[in-house]
Amino acid sequence: MTHRISGRAGALTTALAAALLVPAVAALPAAAAPTPTVGCTSAKAGLAAKLKKDITAALANRKGTVAIGLYDRSTGTTCTLNAATAFDSASTVKVTVLAALLWDAKKNNRYLTDTEAALATAMITQSDNDATSKLWKQLGVAKIKGFLTAAGMTKTVPGADGYWGLTQENVTDEQKLLGLVTARNGVLSDNSRAYILKLMGQVVADQRWGTPAGAPSSVAVHVKNGWLERSTHGWRVHSLGTFNGAGHDYMMTVLTQDDSTMDYGVATIQNVAEAIHKDLVPAAGATRYAPTDRPREAFVAVPPRG
Repeated sequence: MTHRISGRAGALTTALAAALLVPAVAALPAAAAPTPTVGCTSAKAGLAAKLKKDITAALANRKGTVAIGLYDRSTGTTCTLNAATAFDSASTVKVTVLAALLWDAKKNNRYLTDTEAALATAMITQSDNDATSKLWKQLGVAKIKGFLTAAGMTKTVPGADGYWGLTQENVTDEQKLLGLVTARNGVLSDNSRAYILKLMGQVVADQRWGTPAGAPSSVAVHVKNGWLERSTHGWRVHSLGTFNGAGHDYMMTVLTQDDSTMDYGVATIQNVAEAIHKDLVPAAGATRYAPTDRPREAFVAVPPRG
């Protein structure tokens, strides 16, 4: 997911896809998914049942595989669906890369260099693949695994041979990561957490789809998305988001695969997100965030070796 890649992808997409060892081939038809069973709990009376009903309705007749994680600290609310199912990370792993970079810098009692800061900014705000590859190579798999261990992300497996886009992740671990980013802990410093949220809050306009859909204007939005097409399981389309304001502090992970197109995956995520935001923050007359621009085409989010 490099920069903005709508109709301009053209020849660049073709050239890049040809150079990749994982080809961007046509997606297979999406398989019909079984009726999803969403589990919710909440300290607020009636909220868990409402969320379960509305998330289930949002997924009605959707094809493909969907995994969901929601946690709202202010109401003690949790919802999950297929939380242990593994997915290719695509560019959502970039939040992990940044967290690992900051964790390692903290261990060595140093700040990021100007070069590291520039690469991190491009990686998160523009989803720049080259910047990600440089930071991934600099860190090395040993340090990334060290961070994953410290973070308790026990089911996340870094992609082999530099293919960070094929890192295996699940909702449980991504929610752990977002939890570390949004609350004080011994893994990430307060400055590191603030830096990650700052960059996730500055993602370019055409990559701010997904979990922010339906968020009220009174809530601060931080997002990182990922999208990847492969010959098996079609499109993977993912969105991580954290939201703070209007008396709420919540985080959301939605991972999908077997999507027939990228737009289909985006629509699935946004249906779920809209239901969640309205149930958590049902302010009458609230202006809701409705993404109006997103990439229509994308090439594989797996960089060549090197």
